[in-house]
Amino acid sequence: MFDTLSNSLQGIFNRLRGHGRLSEADVREALREVRLALLEADVNFQVAKDFIDRVAAACVGEEVLKSITPGQQVVKRVHDELVALLGGIHRPLDMNSRPATLMLVGLHGSGKTTTAAKLAAMWKQQGKTVLLVACDIRRPAAVEQLSILAGQVGVDIITPLPGETVPAVGARGLKAGWDTMRDVVLFDTGGRFQVDRELVAELHELRMATNARNVLLVIDAALGQESVNVASVFHRDVGLTGLVLTKLDGDARGGAALSIQSVTGCPILFAGTGEHTGDLEPFYPERMASRILGMGDIVSLVEKVQAAVDVSKVADLEKKMRSNKFDLEDFLDQTRQMKKMGPIGNLLDMLPVGGQARTKMKAQMDAGGTQEIERFVKRSEAIILSMTPRERRNPDLLNASRRRRIAQGSGSQVSDINDLIRQFDQARQMMRRLGKMQKKLQFMR
Repeated sequence: MFDTLSNSLQGIFNRLRGHGRLSEADVREALREVRLALLEADVNFQVAKDFIDRVAAACVGEEVLKSITPGQQVVKRVHDELVALLGGIHRPLDMNSRPATLMLVGLHGSGKTTTAAKLAAMWKQQGKTVLLVACDIRRPAAVEQLSILAGQVGVDIITPLPGETVPAVGARGLKAGWDTMRDVVLFDTGGRFQVDRELVAELHELRMATNARNVLLVIDAALGQESVNVASVFHRDVGLTGLVLTKLDGDARGGAALSIQSVTGCPILFAGTGEHTGDLEPFYPERMASRILGMGDIVSLVEKVQAAVDVSKVADLEKKMRSNKFDLEDFLDQTRQMKKMGPIGNLLDMLPVGGQARTKMKAQMDAGGTQEIERFVKRSEAIILSMTPRERRNPDLLNASRRRRIAQGSGSQVSDINDLIRQFDQARQMMRRLGKMQKKLQFMR
């Protein structure tokens, strides 16, 4: 989402780093360009002005201009102010009460229902018991959508009875949470295409009926300047405790993320990065600032790998690597673990690659590289699952007739199977080389 802003800022800072010495005029000119980049990214005008004033005050002085690396010092000051603009430190959600009560509010289409399922999936993975309460009684199929998502995630749901009001549904859901000793009760509320008095009054009554401790505004990152007005109204009339930014995987300019926290004072707690129930991340201001400036986010990348990779399977794979027994079942496990890590484009944002190299890699991904990789992973899974266990363990058995049968069973072409076997052979050869290297290292020790 921040590609345009990120590329602009990195270009400005690359020019600054190229100067051995910087004058006050050089810094002010660079900051003027930064201000223009922020405005082009749809950052609120006053927020951009205050940001530049603070950076200028920190940069125009002997400590920066007389330092050995003045360009790097300016970048550091911008990074620090960007972290402050995004909220400073990561603030976890208040989950101290039991059950922890949470309302999701926002405009129609912002992604509240999907976010409710994502939060439920995240908490269930953490070992918490979750109860969803469907409080959107106006949007057609809203209750059905939440019920389907609750079934996919594996959590219970309270749905409205005929003629039941929103506060009554909420109160009944809260009582069910108490009676069944749930850790979390989450209320999915209705929305409108714009904020109106009826919506605000309904949400206010629901909060009074449930005494919800947390009220999170779910806001579409593509909303732009209007997001500031929406957040201000919800905060004034309902009382927000946090924000959830959705659709960060889109092509929005990113100004909403840099403006809302500053205007409302509410922390951004989560960021939605895709359509799947696992595509929700805790929001860390310092990590996001590093991504915007092209410094990468290795910590988040490592956390994704740790969440996706099964440690016991890694140990088994290491043993097979040493004994040269890597087969198609292992290959299937590797592709499935890669799928768990999410879209390839999102992982690229976490790598410390900036400037022209990052732009080139992004362009290659946008030209079809990402989709091609994801199609290959899905196709590979279908092909391997169409094989017998004996064929997976011994790929050398795959003659022409077997490959034709597998192609029919997986809905693919024989050429697809040939490509998969070729990729598998390359992976197996690499595993053999790694196994030999490990044996040599052990011998040397």
